[in-house]
Amino acid sequence: MKKSSTTIIAALVLAAVWLPETSFAGDVQAGRAKAVQCQACHGIDGLAKIPDAPNLAGQTEEYLVKALNDFKSGARQNEMMTMMAKPLSDTDIANLAAYYHSLGKQ
Repeated sequence: MKKSSTTIIAALVLAAVWLPETSFAGDVQAGRAKAVQCQACHGIDGLAKIPDAPNLAGQTEEYLVKALNDFKSGARQNEMMTMMAKPLSDTDIANLAAYYHSLGKQ
């Protein structure tokens, strides 16, 4: 391996270690307030209250943002979730994702 290749690889490794993890910058408190509409199925604590609803507590923000956006766009099909996700703004989605993700850190 040439010296320049070694330098590039070392720089990439250092960047990966030092870069902060991806964040969607959602507001946990705003997400908690918005989650009131989700609590009948998913619980305010992120633990499902009905058998067919998944637990959301501790899920990654990335997963939750993608899932809500997919329900909103119709890429993912569920009549109830599509209805609930349609009116959500990008900020609402980021806040909900931050809130439910934060529940896994307790």
